[in-house]
Amino acid sequence: MTPVRVSWLLLLLLLAVSCNDKAVGPPDAGKPPGGLSHEQAARVVAKVGDKVITVGDFAAALERMNAFDRLRFQTKKRRRQLMQELIDIELLAQEARRRGLDKEPAVQEAIRQKLREAMLAKAREGMPAPAEISAAQVQEYYDSHKEKFREPERRRVAAIVLGDADKAKEVLALAKKITTGLQWGELYFEHSLTAPKKRNKHAPADLAGDLGIVGPVGDAKGDNKNVPGAVRAAAFKLAKVGDIHSELIKDKDHWFIVRLAGMSKGHTRSVAEADRAIRVAILQQMVRDREAALEKKLRAKFPVKVDNEALAGVKLPAALGKQKPFWDREPTGTQDGGAPASQADAGSKGDGPN
Repeated sequence: MTPVRVSWLLLLLLLAVSCNDKAVGPPDAGKPPGGLSHEQAARVVAKVGDKVITVGDFAAALERMNAFDRLRFQTKKRRRQLMQELIDIELLAQEARRRGLDKEPAVQEAIRQKLREAMLAKAREGMPAPAEISAAQVQEYYDSHKEKFREPERRRVAAIVLGDADKAKEVLALAKKITTGLQWGELYFEHSLTAPKKRNKHAPADLAGDLGIVGPVGDAKGDNKNVPGAVRAAAFKLAKVGDIHSELIKDKDHWFIVRLAGMSKGHTRSVAEADRAIRVAILQQMVRDREAALEKKLRAKFPVKVDNEALAGVKLPAALGKQKPFWDREPTGTQDGGAPASQADAGSKGDGPN
């Protein structure tokens, strides 16, 4: 047996295992596949045990393929191979039912998942293509969500961190005299508590002590857990890259000498710049609306009751309780200044509404 490795084969097998109808494919409802008439679709081309495979089943199998896979079955020889695949699937399904495999929880769950995907795909039928969304719809979305297309100014912050106030004042006086990034780097590696023991010779000196990127105070998207609020505010008081804040910034038991290591101006994208992202966002909302409407309809048709008390009593495996979800884990990589590498680029990317 030469397996055809496409997802529709798995769906056919799962449905065949679970179904007791005489036909292999789904019951005939609506327009037959492949442009066939109802009479043509109902014609039996093979029988496997007490099951029949019709022309409609065969056409539906072809229709479920993507365009690339469908090209493989243009000749009579390849179509006979496909027919053999359908027969093999039915043989396996009948044997699986005989062994009771169709009653196993994993099989039942796989069937439910496939049926869910089929229902959601049905709900999305008739969705417009992105190009079919009108300019008026795009403009309306833009006008209603302007804050999503406004990117505030971003600044990269570097700092020398010290644990003694008097020492911090001395280093600040030295920092005010420097004129180059190289001098800043030397000062950082000589005095900062965050300086690594082993210096990376390839790291830019002017980024020594890098804490990452921040936005203006009050900008939630520009927050950075590695940059204390007072340090963040100080960075936005500096006029140009390379400037050093004239005062020490205290946070808890540490004093920060703050340097502006980089900056990018704020920008508001125009409708034209955001056109593609808006069309995608509109389509995503259409999908969510359709799925929500379907769920509401089904909940009315099939009443749902949840026993919250029983749910609360479910015990998770002990090992699972010791693991943190990936979004709560600490970053593993750090840059020379001790700031996590992932934070250094925070807020600098993103091309669509969020």
